[in-house]
Amino acid sequence: MKRRTAVVAIGGNSLIKDREHQTVRDQYVAAGETCWHIAAMIRDGWNVVIGHGNGPQVGFILRRSELAAHELHEVPLDVCGADSQGAIGYALAQNLENDFRRLGLDRHAVAVVTQVEVAADDPAFTHPSKPIGSFMDEAEALRRRERNGWSVVEDACRGWRRVVPSPAPLRIVEEDAVRSLVDAGFVVIATGGGGIPVVADADGNLAGVAAVIDKDLACSLLATRLDAELLLITTAVEHVFLDYGTPRQRPIERMTLPEARRYLAEGGHFAPGSMAPKIEAVIGFLERGGGRAIVTDPDNVERALAGETGTLVVPGQP
Repeated sequence: MKRRTAVVAIGGNSLIKDREHQTVRDQYVAAGETCWHIAAMIRDGWNVVIGHGNGPQVGFILRRSELAAHELHEVPLDVCGADSQGAIGYALAQNLENDFRRLGLDRHAVAVVTQVEVAADDPAFTHPSKPIGSFMDEAEALRRRERNGWSVVEDACRGWRRVVPSPAPLRIVEEDAVRSLVDAGFVVIATGGGGIPVVADADGNLAGVAAVIDKDLACSLLATRLDAELLLITTAVEHVFLDYGTPRQRPIERMTLPEARRYLAEGGHFAPGSMAPKIEAVIGFLERGGGRAIVTDPDNVERALAGETGTLVVPGQP
């Protein structure tokens, strides 16, 4: 029987339960809890490709780099992304291998450090919007702007932060390798943190850029390129809600592509930088011919796949 393919996007914040559980070991344990539900999918006949967020982890790397700057060179943002892909990929792959052994599955996981091409003229590069790294006082922020060319903003009266562009993903550079590994039966971890953002010059040579790609949009593109049947996005809530955070909030159990477009256009339903990019990712996947998408929390993956919970999004009628 031919296995169905799903791309599963898990959040970087899902690896950190709270401020008291941020160590590498804590993140490994949290990754294991999510991996068990993914292993259950694989046991039930799915081919799975996993994408993951890395926002908190990149923040930690940047902070270590800042603290050590008096003695060591600082780490560029694209390299921070590569570092976090390797570390998180290692944790996910090892947890999955252990789960496969417990379940008696002859499967193996592999992490692919993944570059994602973006357009050098993407409008995001002239409007940096993604906060990264530590808070600074105004003097330090202005010094960094002058010395390093950073874009900096005051963040909700909590201090100043660096902001970087968040361009749209265009091409997954290692796509052929990921597809070959999936065809060979591997469970692949790819496009971590949205992928390492790179741009191509006139000759096609690639170079990393200081930017952050939304991981749900990258996973959506990956799902399209792999002809996946399902895009599964895990997040902090069991359902997508309308009027989220208001007394009128109500869960959505099922919605069509036209409804998703309408709710997104209405505004107020999905928080920018949180649920809105997930809905955009779902819309993009279905518009490009994807079969269905599910949004739920990691603990409810199996139940959502069985149609018992979560938010199912289907193409529907225009």
